[in-house]
Amino acid sequence: MKSNIKTTETFYHNLGKLFYAVAFADKTVRKEEVDTLREYVKKHWLSYDDLKDVFDSDAAHLIEIVFEGVQAFEETSKDMLDAFISYKNQQPHLFTEKVNQLIIETSKAIAYSYAGINKSELVIISQLEIELNRH
Repeated sequence: MKSNIKTTETFYHNLGKLFYAVAFADKTVRKEEVDTLREYVKKHWLSYDDLKDVFDSDAAHLIEIVFEGVQAFEETSKDMLDAFISYKNQQPHLFTEKVNQLIIETSKAIAYSYAGINKSELVIISQLEIELNRH
């Protein structure tokens, strides 16, 4: 799914934090959640566009890099979700119907990857869906 929308490294940075927020909603990030994120980056996000980072790698790898390092930010899942929503509202042109569907699909896959979705994850995903469906 190649996008004709010009993304930025900040776009992928925000996705990494968002996906971490979903995984960390229950205060624990499981190996299965990390594995699911990596699978989605490989199968879906790497082919989203041709943006390269400063190392000439596919910028979508920033999703994984941020996801793995975000605990250093010491933010709550709600703070990370709020930051993502703020970014989305500042850059609405990046959030097409297709990318919104992929964001929701990735978030749900992460949440379901370990013993199904729990209440904390469901709350975050529900809030995310409401925001992404706003026009």
